[in-house]
Amino acid sequence: MVNADPADFAQALIRWQKQAGRHDLPWQQQGRKRDPYRIWLSEIMLQQTQVATVIPYYRRFLARFPDLARLAAAPTEDVMALWSGLGYYARARNLQRAAQEIVAEHGGRFPQRIEDIEALPGIGRSTAAAIAVFAFGARAAILDGNVRRVLARAFGIDGFPGEKAVDARLWALAGSLLPNRDLVAYTQGLMDLGATLCTRSKPRCGDCPVTARCVARQEDRVATLPTPRARRAVPQRSVTLLVLHRRGHVLLERRPPQGIWGGLLSLPELPAGKKPRRYPDAVPLPVVRHAFTHFRLDITPLLCKVSRRDTPEGSVWLSLKKLDEAPLPAPIRKILESLT
Repeated sequence: MVNADPADFAQALIRWQKQAGRHDLPWQQQGRKRDPYRIWLSEIMLQQTQVATVIPYYRRFLARFPDLARLAAAPTEDVMALWSGLGYYARARNLQRAAQEIVAEHGGRFPQRIEDIEALPGIGRSTAAAIAVFAFGARAAILDGNVRRVLARAFGIDGFPGEKAVDARLWALAGSLLPNRDLVAYTQGLMDLGATLCTRSKPRCGDCPVTARCVARQEDRVATLPTPRARRAVPQRSVTLLVLHRRGHVLLERRPPQGIWGGLLSLPELPAGKKPRRYPDAVPLPVVRHAFTHFRLDITPLLCKVSRRDTPEGSVWLSLKKLDEAPLPAPIRKILESLT
């Protein structure tokens, strides 16, 4: 087995990050005091979402809510509207809850202690550490999905990272690798390496700064590390949604705060096995397929032209000209955009 020395690993990563890492991301404030609000916002948006997808959302969100106080005081509908299309909507709800908690319990100042950061809604151990490192220069280890992949390959860690014993081993390793200096460059380097070179498929090992000391590379196990989760059949579900249309407006219902698309606006759902008897002239639109984390959903929209504009409780009529302003899930937005 290759000897992947921790000190050599950290220093090689720091040198690479300073020369070839990412330095122009909108939340990286070079030469200025680091704003924990912007760092926190970026870390939450980046959870399970790629940088290229996040950047336009981050800029729009920051333009509307430039500081923590304005986010805390904003109508939840406005927050959800700006998050619309980014997915994992519990992140947006937790973000605002955390902002309100900071205002109420920390006087509006973002907490600096890692344990206080981790206690906020929607923030786990790794995210709390990343915020503390980038905002306050703390010495703390991170372990997001990209970092797990980097460490599993570099140090030859077998086993699915989601298993408790493997997770504990990776956390211990991450802590042992921390350098005494350049924590920001080191932490950013781990993120950059996992996002740009040590990718899940087609990793660019020839450009990697730690390839000479990488166990997976030397033992020809890059394709098998980290050990994948045992495959499970993905459930398939289907739903029929009513597109009630009248004079350029559609009827939308607000989803419950918790669960799928919590707090967003969606189309009324036709109960399973029921036919739209009230709308005999309903026209089926193309099926929209959407993948969630744990299942796949086939949506059959039925376009129903209506003459009356009844508004059930919890519903609103939305102009098709104002789709950009509404908090809509991505597949619902896709259906409605097909009507314009």
